[in-house]
Amino acid sequence: MKKSLLILAVITLSAHGADADNWPAWRGPAFNGVSDAKGFLTKWSQSENVAWKVPLSGGSGSTPIVWGDNIFVTSVKEGKNLLICLDHSGKTRWEQTVGDERKGKHRRKGSGSHPSPTVDGQHVYVYYRSGDLTCLDFAGKIIWQKNLHAMYGADTLWWDLGTSPVLTKDLVVVAALHDKPSYLVAFEKLTGEVAWKHDRNMDAPREANHSYTTPLVMTQNGREIIYVLGADHVTAHEAGTGAEIWRVSGLNPGRQQFFRSIASPVVSEGILVAPYARGQTLTAIRLGGKGDVTDTHIAWTKNGLSADIPTPAATNGKLYLATDRGKVACLDILTGEELWSDKVTSRSVTISSSPVVVDGKIYVTIEAGTTYVLEQTDQFKLLVVNKIGEFTLATPVFTRNRILIRTYENLYCIGK
Repeated sequence: MKKSLLILAVITLSAHGADADNWPAWRGPAFNGVSDAKGFLTKWSQSENVAWKVPLSGGSGSTPIVWGDNIFVTSVKEGKNLLICLDHSGKTRWEQTVGDERKGKHRRKGSGSHPSPTVDGQHVYVYYRSGDLTCLDFAGKIIWQKNLHAMYGADTLWWDLGTSPVLTKDLVVVAALHDKPSYLVAFEKLTGEVAWKHDRNMDAPREANHSYTTPLVMTQNGREIIYVLGADHVTAHEAGTGAEIWRVSGLNPGRQQFFRSIASPVVSEGILVAPYARGQTLTAIRLGGKGDVTDTHIAWTKNGLSADIPTPAATNGKLYLATDRGKVACLDILTGEELWSDKVTSRSVTISSSPVVVDGKIYVTIEAGTTYVLEQTDQFKLLVVNKIGEFTLATPVFTRNRILIRTYENLYCIGK
């Protein structure tokens, strides 16, 4: 326990802005699905407690991103990739096209703009299925633009791109994990110059090579580290060079061909938890080490309770996960002990949005556009059910006492 607390004490996120009103990346201020913000409504509908609603030009699972007075949303319009900037009244400040749309493949969930933006307080960085990676200032001016497909070849993912760009102190990093060659690539944030490119080719079979996850950037003992889940492995990389520090293998011991990974990892208490195996396993890894640490750093594994698409949230020694079929569970992150679990409804549901823990509540949104609000306590306790009734993949965002919910049709702002 003392060792875990020591690791926790020296692990912080790279500078993204600790202001609870900012939501600088898709998993929130701390990349863990948790926010310290307070004062949010727990009851709403299409007509009740809606401060405003803005129609969107194209469907997407992209999460809105907030910094200061700006709300950034990716979409598509008239065959072009689109970035929209709104203010907190829902008024559009500007729109900017950033390359040609590459249409989505999935019949229902398809989109060319699933990746979420990320910001550093001065610039916003966006990435699209077309391969376009773009840096813009907060006035909508394009600072630089690259196309990863033109530089390194088109991705070979069987489905729509999901990974979002992440930021280190000086770099913007993208993970391209698919059929070989897979790689991580980092660009200078201010100039767009390539800082490094690191190949990440594993021996995973067929579709197991394909990953839609988003990396994590953490700082441990003053050292920025990038954690990556995909292709039956978790790897840790030096942020400055991309060089691999350690790896954990064995996430697919049966060498299943179709174990593509969608849910991203989460870190808390010096433990990285990796959902895998199409929602069948959780693997908890103690941070640190060098080389292949599979035999020394796996803290625990759990079978039969995980998530395929939703990424868990983690805080204060607890892991909160929502399965794709509507079960919500709380685990002890140090031991893997299941503290409680139950289904939000007896009906058949599907979840793609990730759970968010904020102000003593757990918010879980299903694809049908219903959000279930649970109390963050030592047992399953459902407080209220809120129905918007529009197809929803995106994770809700909590800022300025309001909740932003992006459906395939509209951006809702929930608040008085």
